[in-house]
Amino acid sequence: MRRWILNILVSLLPLAAQAQDTRLQRMDTTDAGRQWEAVGRLDVNGTGFCTGALIAPDLVLTAAHCLYDRTSKRRIKPADMEFLAGWRNGRASAYRGVRRAVAHPDYIYDGEVSSERVRNDVALLQLQHPIRNTTIQPFTTAGRPSRGDQVGVVSYAQDRSEAPSLQEVCGVMARQEGVLVMSCDVDFGSSGAPIFSFDDGTARIVSVVSAKAEIQGQRVALGSALEEALTLLQAELLSKGAFGQAKVPPGAGNVVVGHLRNNTSAKFIRPTQP
Repeated sequence: MRRWILNILVSLLPLAAQAQDTRLQRMDTTDAGRQWEAVGRLDVNGTGFCTGALIAPDLVLTAAHCLYDRTSKRRIKPADMEFLAGWRNGRASAYRGVRRAVAHPDYIYDGEVSSERVRNDVALLQLQHPIRNTTIQPFTTAGRPSRGDQVGVVSYAQDRSEAPSLQEVCGVMARQEGVLVMSCDVDFGSSGAPIFSFDDGTARIVSVVSAKAEIQGQRVALGSALEEALTLLQAELLSKGAFGQAKVPPGAGNVVVGHLRNNTSAKFIRPTQP
C-alpha cells in the first residue's frame, strides 16, 4: 500500500498547481438539474445514502462498499435499498426499489486501502421496475480518461443531501493500476457518484467515486475502473441472484486505515460509506 501511495504522490507533484477546477454548483431547480435526472440518491437501509446513476432503464451504477453495513460488515438486502432518480428538495422524478445487487467479484470489503480495493469498488443494481420516463435518460459509459484530462462529477453528500451538485470541471491527476486520482470535490454520501467525460459535448460515465483522500493537503477523489468491471457485473447479475457476495477477509473490521508513518503529509481516508 505504501509504495502505491508514494508513486501517486510523485506523479501528482507536477500537476498540483495546474488545476483549473470549477466550484460545486448546487442544482436546486428542475431547470438546473434537467440534464442530470438519471443521477439519483441511493437510500440504504434507512440510515444513510450513496449516489448512483442509471446506465439502463433498470440498472444503477454505484460503489460496491455502498452495499455493506458499516457496523455489522454484512451485505445489505436489496429490499432495504431505494433509488430516488433526480432527488431534489423532498421529491424524486422516479422512485424504485432494488431487486438485485452485485458487487465486483474481486472486491474485498473492509480490506486494506490499496489500488486493488479501489479499482474494484463498483456495483450494479437491478431495479424492481425499469424507469421509462422521457425526462430520465440513462447515461452511456466510456473508456477511462488519461492524466491531464478534464472530467466532472454529479453527487449528493452529507451537506447537500437534498439536491445534487455538479462540478463541471475537475482534473485527472493520475491514473495508476486502474485507479483514477482526480481533483474533484467529494464528501460522505458521494460514494458511487458518476464521474463524467464530456467529449463531443456528451456526458458519459468513465468512473465512479470510491473514496476521498488528502495528498499534501489537497483533497482528491479516487475513482474505480469501469471498462472490464461492467462486463463482469452484468454476468454476476445474471448468475448469482440477489447478492453476488464479495469477499470479506478474516479479521475484517480490525484494520486501521489512516496516517502514513513517513513525512509525505499524505493521509488516505477509508472509502466512505452511507
